[in-house]
Formats: sequence, structure tokens, C-alpha cells
Amino acid sequence: MTKPPKKKLGAVKASTPNAADRGFATGRTNALGSVATSTGLFSNVPFSTPGSSNVFGIGSEHPFANYWTCEGGLPEVISVLPDKLQADILLARYFECVDPVYPMLHRQTFYADYEHFWSLDQFEKDRVDAAFVALIFVMLALGTQFVTATSTKEKKQTAEFYASASNQALRMSSYLSIASIRSIQAMVLITYFLINDNHASDGWAFAGILMRQSYAMGLHRDPNIVVPDASLFEKQQRRKLWQAVLLQDTFLTVLLSLPPNATHTDVNVEDLIEDDSSIANDDPTDTAYIRGSWTLANLVQETICSPRSLDMPICTTARHRSKLIADFRAVYRSFPDIFRSWDPDALAQLAQDKKRIVRQTLFLSSNYFHNLMLVHASESLDVPVNVRGTLEAAHDAITSFFVLFQLFEAEARVWWVFNHRAFLEALCIGNVLKEVAREPGGEESMSKDPLFVRAKADIHRMIEIMQLMSQGEQASETARTRVQVLSDFL
Repeated sequence: MTKPPKKKLGAVKASTPNAADRGFATGRTNALGSVATSTGLFSNVPFSTPGSSNVFGIGSEHPFANYWTCEGGLPEVISVLPDKLQADILLARYFECVDPVYPMLHRQTFYADYEHFWSLDQFEKDRVDAAFVALIFVMLALGTQFVTATSTKEKKQTAEFYASASNQALRMSSYLSIASIRSIQAMVLITYFLINDNHASDGWAFAGILMRQSYAMGLHRDPNIVVPDASLFEKQQRRKLWQAVLLQDTFLTVLLSLPPNATHTDVNVEDLIEDDSSIANDDPTDTAYIRGSWTLANLVQETICSPRSLDMPICTTARHRSKLIADFRAVYRSFPDIFRSWDPDALAQLAQDKKRIVRQTLFLSSNYFHNLMLVHASESLDVPVNVRGTLEAAHDAITSFFVLFQLFEAEARVWWVFNHRAFLEALCIGNVLKEVAREPGGEESMSKDPLFVRAKADIHRMIEIMQLMSQGEQASETARTRVQVLSDFL
């Protein structure tokens, strides 16, 4: 993927004036095909477009506030840990809300190390692995983001304080020159924290360091080749961690239309075996979820991320599109029935006692159908947009967000990637309807065809949710701006 297309279609041009700043500018998509190419790093956030690429954060602040002295070292970081009862509560929230979606930690091993840490006296605590301290703090930060008992302002301040402590602990571990399983785990979670904290560009920049360290550590290689004498457990941990890095990189680049980085690997998804601890922890779907996400990411990276990063068509011929859709459907068929055979009522029933499976189902469905939507919405000189296929996939994708908001509203407000995907899906639906309305008899067709009626209802529902998110104590400026953008389609 090194040659840009010789001809640029008007319908698939980036929507920002300066192509060099495309990735980091606000963009209002006004053509159907643009949804399948580039919508920018900050699509319709309430900030003016900068004159140059604002790489480090939406605003001008460093994402990690500096509370630390030059001489304090790791003991200073450890001194700000909350008491164990509070830490236990936040970690439980992490494992309830975050771990189902990104299950890369071995819970039993983590808790064994965690309990051992608290059993140490202060002298011993101050000399533990700094990367492990960083991991604890970022898990506390993410757990805090999903707490519902405190005010939004207090929650944000506390979470950012813990994230800063995690970053400082990483510095104490010399993470730029020394990589370990724990330091990479901490960095994956810090990236997700930054994105949820409305610092998507900081997350993108930080993930670049994470990617280099993962390569340097050899996580992209088959463990049987690079660490043949390691235990089976360590090999499994390396595979799960590489999958987490690959997944994060792939699905973030889909949203940002930027080049994928986790591109060179010989780690085989089939080598990931069933984890006894998953069954013991009542997490029987974890391995299937990881495999499904991993397989989907491999397909998306090659067929969608790479061409989109250069504004190239996803599908160059009708035959190419048919083959790609068949590949996506083959991946979908490989998912267990529990992830495929669902409707909102069934998930609401399942959420009463199996919330973990429901969260995994919604995230996997959202990822799959969002990318299938992009395939249908892609156009080139020889391939028109598949209007009905686009609307069908967009509906399935955005329904995942609607169900998440219905069942786990507090969590739906926190997950930036899920919010942003749903917004892009609503934009895609709106652009399709706009194009159809321009055709002869289009307005009449839209009023009678159930597919178009449902599509319009999806935009209405998205606007309703964005309005809820833009009001009250947890008001979101981004949601308020998105209401204005989507309302233009109605």
C-alpha cells in the first residue's frame, strides 16, 4: 500500500480542506463515499480546526498532570495508593466493565501478585516491579471511569490522578528502554484510558510507543520460535497480549483512517488454547471472543485499514467486493452462536445473570457490522455504493450501541470507541438517505420502503441518545455537537 490512486473520486475525497491535516481535523462528511474513506481523528468535536496537526491532545494540556518530585521515585508513587478496600472496589469494577471487552490479564495470577504486594511491609513495597505498580494504577484509573457513585468532576479528577501515577511508575521502570509483559499490559490500558478521557490523539501517540515496545519485545513473533523454552502459561500470555495490541491498533485505525502499525506477525490465532482459569472464573466465552476479535482484526487490517489510510477504494471491482463480503461472512460464521443469534430482548434477558457475555456480544457485533458497512459503502470508478447492504450493516452496527445504552447506560457514556463508531454509522446512514433523496422518485421511495423508514428511525434514536448525553451533570459537549450534525439529515 504505497501508491495513492491516480484518480480521486469527488465522492471519496477527504472532507477537510487541507489533506495534510486531514487526520487531525474536524470533518463534516457531505458525500456518501466519504464515510468509507476519511472522517478524521476528531469528527465533529466542539473544537475549531487547528492550522496544523494538533497531535498531542484535543487541547494544549499534557494528558498526565505532574504531581511528582525529582527525588520521590517509586516510593512517592506507591504512597498515593488508596487504601486496600477502595482499591479492591475499583479493581472489581475494572474486571466487571473493562476485562470482558479486553480480556488480556490472567485474573488469578494478577490477584495472587496483588495480594502479595499488599502483604509486604513498606520497605519491600518500595522495591517491587515498577511496571506492576503502573498496571495496578491504570486498572484503578479505568475502574474509576466506570464508577457511578461519584460526581463526574470528582470521577474525572481521581481517574486522571491514578493515570498520572501509572505513567510515573512506568517512567520509574525505564519503560522506554525496558519492556515486559506488565509494562506492555499497562500501556495498552493507558491508551484506552486516554481515549475514554477524551484524549484520543494522546492515546494514538502513546500507542505508537506501545507498538514499538511490543515489536522490540518480540510479541509479534510466534512464542515457540522466540521463547521456545518458556512455560506454556507465558506463551499464552504473550499471545493474548499481542492480540490485545493488534486489536487496539486495528480498530483505532479504522476510526481514524490512519495507517495500521501491527502489520508484521507470525502469531497464529489457532495456537490460543482454552484457558482453565476462564472456566473457573465463569468466563467460558473469553477464548472464543478473543479468537473472533483477532480473526476479524486480521481481515480488517489488510482489507480496510490499509486502503483507507491512503484514501484508496476498499473495493476496486464488483468481484473484489463479492469476495470481500464472502470473507467477512466466513469470519462471522466462525463466531459461536451466542455471539450471532441475538436480539435486544434476548440480550436484556441474558444480562440479568451473564453480563460478561452480553458485553462481549455487543462489542464484537459492533466491530463486525461497522466494518461490513464500510465495505458496502465503499465506491470506486467501477463499483457503486451498495445502498441496501450499507443500511442493513449500519443498522446492525448501531443497534449494538442502542442496546449497550439501554442495558449499561453508564458504561455506554464512557466508551469513546463505541460512541464514535455509532456516530460514524449514523453519519453513513444520513449520507445514504441524502443521496437516495436526490434521485428521481427518491423521496417517495424513502417514505414507503421499510428499510429507509428504519434507517431514518436509527438517526432519530441516535439523536435522542446524544441529547441525553449532552444534558445534566454528565453533559458532553461532543454529544451536543453531534446532535446538531445529525439533525441536518432530518
